[in-house]
Amino acid sequence: MLALDSVLRLDATAIDYIIIATYFAFVLGIGYLAKRAVSNSLDFFLSGRSLPAWVTGLAFISANLGAIEIMGMSANGAQYGMPTVHYFWIGAIPAMLFLGVVMMPFYYGSKVRSVPEFMLRRFGKPAHLVNAISFALAQVLIAGVNLFLLATIVNVLLGWPIWLSVILAAVIVLSYITLGGLSAAIYNEVLQFFVIVAALLPLTIVGLHKVGGWQGLTDKITDSKELHAWPGTELSGFNNSFLSVIGLVFGLGFVLSFGYWTTNFVEVQRALASKNMSAARRTPIIGSFPKMFVPFIVIIPGMIAAVAVPELQQFKAGQGGSVDYNDALLLLMRDLLPNGMLGLAITGLLASFMAGMAANLSSFNTVVTYDLIERYILKDRDDAFYLRTGRWLTVGGTIVAIGTAAIASGYSNLMDYLQQLFSFFNAPLFATFILGMFWKRMTAAAGWIGLVSGTATAIVVFVLSENGVINLPGQGASFVGAGAAFVVDILLSVVVSLVTRPKTDEELKGLVYSLTPKEDRTETAQEGDHGWYRKPTLLAGISLALVIALNIVFG
Repeated sequence: MLALDSVLRLDATAIDYIIIATYFAFVLGIGYLAKRAVSNSLDFFLSGRSLPAWVTGLAFISANLGAIEIMGMSANGAQYGMPTVHYFWIGAIPAMLFLGVVMMPFYYGSKVRSVPEFMLRRFGKPAHLVNAISFALAQVLIAGVNLFLLATIVNVLLGWPIWLSVILAAVIVLSYITLGGLSAAIYNEVLQFFVIVAALLPLTIVGLHKVGGWQGLTDKITDSKELHAWPGTELSGFNNSFLSVIGLVFGLGFVLSFGYWTTNFVEVQRALASKNMSAARRTPIIGSFPKMFVPFIVIIPGMIAAVAVPELQQFKAGQGGSVDYNDALLLLMRDLLPNGMLGLAITGLLASFMAGMAANLSSFNTVVTYDLIERYILKDRDDAFYLRTGRWLTVGGTIVAIGTAAIASGYSNLMDYLQQLFSFFNAPLFATFILGMFWKRMTAAAGWIGLVSGTATAIVVFVLSENGVINLPGQGASFVGAGAAFVVDILLSVVVSLVTRPKTDEELKGLVYSLTPKEDRTETAQEGDHGWYRKPTLLAGISLALVIALNIVFG
């Protein structure tokens, strides 16, 4: 379908195209400059572990500001309203703080190059192989989501067919990742963070003005459940308020959230690029501050679109039409923004999808190179070989993502699709990871058996839901699948551990909390890191207090 025939057609003019072209020039320029700093594989895959905390902190959050966050959360805002904030205040911040305070010392202190490599040291090759393969698969699937939506924007703007738009969008991201590796991705993610905020904040302000401010918005929303974060029954799929809260707190807030933020190498990779332990610990904590305020420029525009855009009102009322919830932001931009601001908004969307896809590709090429090719296929080659391999894998991953973009096109709300993927891959990984970190008796056999059984359980729940055996609307099936995967993984891991032989205490030093000396779990303050505002635990406490206050105010 051509955008010329679509209700989504955006009337961009020369000024809009100039803004977009200027942005692309900066993106490719950053990639070219970053290439000059790449002399070995560590530079390409982990930026030489040399970046300051404020850079990695903003990159940490920007890497998550992809299609999932921007289009997915605005779609959720249009469909469910304020309960969508749980993906931020319950489903992100606590886990980000836990990563910074508790888990980064193990990642950074052990000098691993990836999360699967940590699994290798703790559980051995079978668990490592399962984790590396499942992670690589998840990244090309998620990259397909970002790529599909990036292509949609190009399609709407230029009227090009989706397939051509997909290829064009892929080439742009591929160019700067192949040139500059992780440094190019991270510095572009910092730029993209500011571009995204500059694009979405005016849209939110103009949208609120159109509907009569916050009070006008609340007056126009007929379902009171959409105005309060709790109990979030429509989002969780449970009619019972108590069960809904349990589902959100355990399924989303614990299993899915901790599974994503604490073991997802896409995010952890940014912290591993930090210059020292203190910076690595502060990376997710710094990211938590902008993260808690993102709902106001992502979810609220979705809610505005649901009451201010006639086509979306019709769709929400069950009368069909040519749009769906994923179009909420585009429809609002179409109706509210003048030229110039429209170009900035389009640039912000392009930046968000590019940030998300670049994060997927940079972590994909690292894991496949280090954890699969170097470890199992082509061992003991020189460093230049693995550097070239990483660049070629970026090309290969992009080609596969072009194919997986077709899967994403079949969902009217992409958050449904993403949450299913997270329940398959992240929930069982978190169960294995957290049990292995705090229980020294857990064995290598339990590691891979738990991972496989947890993933299988989540897939079974998905199949039962798709066939109507389990009736959970919204994203309830994902929450239940994640919870079931976590419980099955834990139970089987305990049983298998009790009948197999564990590693010795000496082998587990630095890998299990109780066997790691406190001095190895904390950083020695280095020059420039002595200020109170650079203390990870204090910063985490401030962030947690703020997010509790937000839950109270909007609960």
